[in-house]
Amino acid sequence: MLLSCAASIDGYIDDNTDERLLLSNDADFDRVDEVRAGCDAILVGANTIRQDNPRLLVRSDARREDRVSRGLTASPTKVTVTRNGDLDPNAKFFGAGENEKIVYTASSALDKTQQSVGAVAQVVDAGDPVNFHQILDDLTGRGINKLMVEGGAAMHTEFLTAGLADELHLVVAPFFVGDSKAPRFVKDGQFPWNKDHRAHLASVTQIGDVVLLRYALTERFDA
Repeated sequence: MLLSCAASIDGYIDDNTDERLLLSNDADFDRVDEVRAGCDAILVGANTIRQDNPRLLVRSDARREDRVSRGLTASPTKVTVTRNGDLDPNAKFFGAGENEKIVYTASSALDKTQQSVGAVAQVVDAGDPVNFHQILDDLTGRGINKLMVEGGAAMHTEFLTAGLADELHLVVAPFFVGDSKAPRFVKDGQFPWNKDHRAHLASVTQIGDVVLLRYALTERFDA
């Protein structure tokens, strides 16, 4: 499983305005599209759906056609996680694409989530509190072997602190946000990698004015 994120030099994934901050460039967006096309599913948190309203589809016609030629859906399965069931069934996450949509929810919000999006997605009880190991086990049982987590900060934090991520793709944009009220790449937590246990930097790639850092986080990392 890989995590994908773009952040400013000072570690922010957005600013504190209503307009979405673009951190990357066209060449990197195309790289992300290629990575998406090679995955079985893409996961974002419910807050990302509410704030950014993403489509989470493969953009390239050639990549979509290649997936279909291999007996796959044009874009990977879409997955989200909600603790309170506060989701809009009209969001692009649910309406865009013919691919499967799966919503993992806390047991306490199962009925609410079924009522809100049960008609447009498969709703799955993920325990209370939400158990991310259980989510990955369930996805594996559905044939999802390569999962891409695209955000936001709460999802990155959950998967990283649980030691569930095999690989991190971190794109660094060449500017600062400089606003402590803006969202950062991760929230507070106990991470397996620290000053005494450093993550392994697998590669560094310049893509125009941004740089891609690939970190191997477990021995399951596929170089």
